[in-house]
Amino acid sequence: MILLTWVKYDQYIQQTMQMSAMWNHSIDLNLIYIAIRCCKRDVDLTIQLLTVFKQWKFRDNNEQKYKNKMNKFLERRCCNHNINLFIIFVCEIAINKGETVIEIATSETVNDGLPFVGKDKA
Repeated sequence: MILLTWVKYDQYIQQTMQMSAMWNHSIDLNLIYIAIRCCKRDVDLTIQLLTVFKQWKFRDNNEQKYKNKMNKFLERRCCNHNINLFIIFVCEIAINKGETVIEIATSETVNDGLPFVGKDKA
C-alpha cells in the first residue's frame, strides 16, 4: 500500500489503519476512509455503516446490479468499484440532494481524491 500524503488526509490515517486492523485488513482502505468521512469520524457509527453495507452488498443481488452499470462509472474515471458500490448504498439509505450516484462517486474519487493506492504489481 502507498499512501498519498496531503494535510487533509492526515487526520484520517490513524483511524483508517485502526479500523482496517479491526476488519483483519479485508476492507479497502479508501472505503474505510470514505465511511469515516461520511460518519464524521464517529468510529462506532462507521463500524455499523460498514457492517450494514457488507450485508446490503450481497442482498437483492446489489453487487451484480452494479456490475451491469459499472461502465458508466468507469467513463467518469470512478475506478474503485468498492467506493462506487458504497456510494450507491449510501444514496439508497440517505436523502439524495439531487446529485446522481455517478456524480457523487466522481466527486469522491476524482475531485476530492482517495488517499490510498495499491502498489504497482511488477
